[in-house]
Amino acid sequence: MRRVYAYAAYRVGGGPDAEDVTSEVFERAFRYRSSYRPEQGAPITWLIGIARRVVDDRRLPAVAQQVGDEADGFDMEAVVIDRLTVLDALAMLSDRDRELVAMRYGSDLPSDEIGVVLGCTRNAADVALHRALKRLRRALEVSGWQMSGVGQRG
Repeated sequence: MRRVYAYAAYRVGGGPDAEDVTSEVFERAFRYRSSYRPEQGAPITWLIGIARRVVDDRRLPAVAQQVGDEADGFDMEAVVIDRLTVLDALAMLSDRDRELVAMRYGSDLPSDEIGVVLGCTRNAADVALHRALKRLRRALEVSGWQMSGVGQRG
């Protein structure tokens, strides 16, 4: 459930919208459970495929994630600015690029499972993700923000 929620949060923003998407994913999964084919991928791959369709069906706009009212001694303003900067940069990407980033970093799907969801090879998924992250880095650099190691090769 956590991985489906994380994917939904990347696509529609955190909070109630992501919770609604997650609920609908599991409702559809239960209703259509007989359509699951283990030979086509892991259960999480099937669930993320359903989540993609739920998000597309709802056509919810991406919204900024809500930051809790935390007083842990860190700079809340900087955290909010960083999140908004990243969300603005993500908004400049194509739908496919945003989806790739959401599957990889929101749902923590490996490339082979992303390939299954998208109907392409693992290598094609790797290349597409690498290019999406390169475009995201460029968008963030324009705003003066630095990505720390995400998607960079060692």
